[in-house]
Amino acid sequence: MVKQINIQNFEQIKSILNEAVNCRDDIGVHDTRGSIADAKSILGLMSLDYSRPVTVVSENAGVLRRLCWAVN
Repeated sequence: MVKQINIQNFEQIKSILNEAVNCRDDIGVHDTRGSIADAKSILGLMSLDYSRPVTVVSENAGVLRRLCWAVN
């Protein structure tokens, strides 16, 4: 499952991290430059470019839905 989201502040990044840490599934966050971060890694998330929407990828639709809800 793939979902594009806009990240506008650090609180939203923390929401992604908190939601990802609390699930067993892998969650990847991709930016438009081609960089990929593990959503469970604050350093990885901080290395991404958020000037454009990022793509969140997970095999679990429920996890993806909860993560995107937490950001909004």
